[in-house]
Amino acid sequence: MKRRILLNIQYDGTNYAGWQRQENANSVQAEIENALLMAEKNHIPVIGASRTDSGVHASGQCAHFDTESRIPTDKYPFVFNSILPHDIRVISSQEVPENFHARFSAQAKKYIYRIDNSRHGSALKYRYCYHFPLPLDDTVMQSAAKLIKGEHDFTAFSATGGSHKTAIRNVYSLELKREGDLVTIIVVGNGFLYNMVRIIAGTLIWIGIKKLSNNDIILAFDTNDRRMLGPTAPAKGLELAKVFYADEWRNVHD
Repeated sequence: MKRRILLNIQYDGTNYAGWQRQENANSVQAEIENALLMAEKNHIPVIGASRTDSGVHASGQCAHFDTESRIPTDKYPFVFNSILPHDIRVISSQEVPENFHARFSAQAKKYIYRIDNSRHGSALKYRYCYHFPLPLDDTVMQSAAKLIKGEHDFTAFSATGGSHKTAIRNVYSLELKREGDLVTIIVVGNGFLYNMVRIIAGTLIWIGIKKLSNNDIILAFDTNDRRMLGPTAPAKGLELAKVFYADEWRNVHD
């Protein structure tokens, strides 16, 4: 009997060209599918919730696949993790209805962007934070974050090369926190355009050094002009932290 299995996946994206399988580079999806091939002796597509870019990390990526295997659902993490490289881990697995889709059933996604704001950087944070040594003004960054929050046309916050049909997105929350030299940007939305979170991060950084102002964000929304905003922040500071599905999202959002 065919089952649809949902996986919760964690990975360090440093050594991968993103989630999606590619012809000339290794990807997280390829590693997952290759492990499944070894376990079940059959090539089975694995569909991810988010196509994270090269170098982006994940603590809450989700993906589904269909199987007729007799492997118990709760044993899949053990099966995968005995085959996968150590920088990719399957944290949990569950059976879901056949009409469930890891990408299209998602109600919201949570991303975290980390900035190491210390003067000389940290060897321990190097792979997971963007080192930005100039002082950042948290107060003006938080003020700018309030302008980005909400439903907007985010065309100006997207890089060329995306395949979206509409640029309307709803950013439900956008928080900025500081703990010592670590500045964390936490964003939750119903969907994100190509490089959108990294452009938000780069823009807030430029706000924080007074290279941009709130007026530039307002103009970017009015004109859809990418040039009004800050640079695309490096991929290594970004983490896909959570994918929310119906029941869980209702509990959080209601």
